[in-house]
Amino acid sequence: MSTDRETGGRGPRRADARTNRERILTVAEEVFGKGGRSASTEEVARLAGVGIATVFRHFPTKAVLLEAVLAQRFHRLRERAESLFDATDPGTAFFGFFRNLVTDAPGKIAIGEALLEAGGDDGGDAAQASAGLRRAVGVLLQQAQRAGAVRDDVELPEVYALLVATSQASARTHLGEEVRDRMLAVVFDGLAPLRAR
Repeated sequence: MSTDRETGGRGPRRADARTNRERILTVAEEVFGKGGRSASTEEVARLAGVGIATVFRHFPTKAVLLEAVLAQRFHRLRERAESLFDATDPGTAFFGFFRNLVTDAPGKIAIGEALLEAGGDDGGDAAQASAGLRRAVGVLLQQAQRAGAVRDDVELPEVYALLVATSQASARTHLGEEVRDRMLAVVFDGLAPLRAR
């Protein structure tokens, strides 16, 4: 069993570093999700209770930080989708998750725009995490179709296009909850099997 003396104290320092990194990511997601392009790494450091040097030690550039934040958000959403794979009502699981993604969209889009502004691109960890989320949505869609809750003549590309479009509309036009719900009701009606109309 090693001691702090044997490891030179690296164990506790590594734990502190992990804690700092997680706190920075959590705060950055909130700050950039609300402030978008106008938010700053200085604000993240202040709210996370660390120095700006600590932020840049973990994330050398603002773009690297934002990509990590976006990837974390996509991973969390994918995990939420995967938790619904065994749902007893696949239709409710699919439509509920669709609604969740649209509700989540304004913050995600703000972070994505801040990433582009900071010189980031569509590749890397965030893109891989986004692809994982898309695959998970595809599984929910197939399960809902097998359960007869979604028409069987639609495929993931067009469903994802609807998801992106409604997310953009919700974020860009600042839809109120009532209008957003009516918009989703129209979309969901279009995805329902013909016999259910």
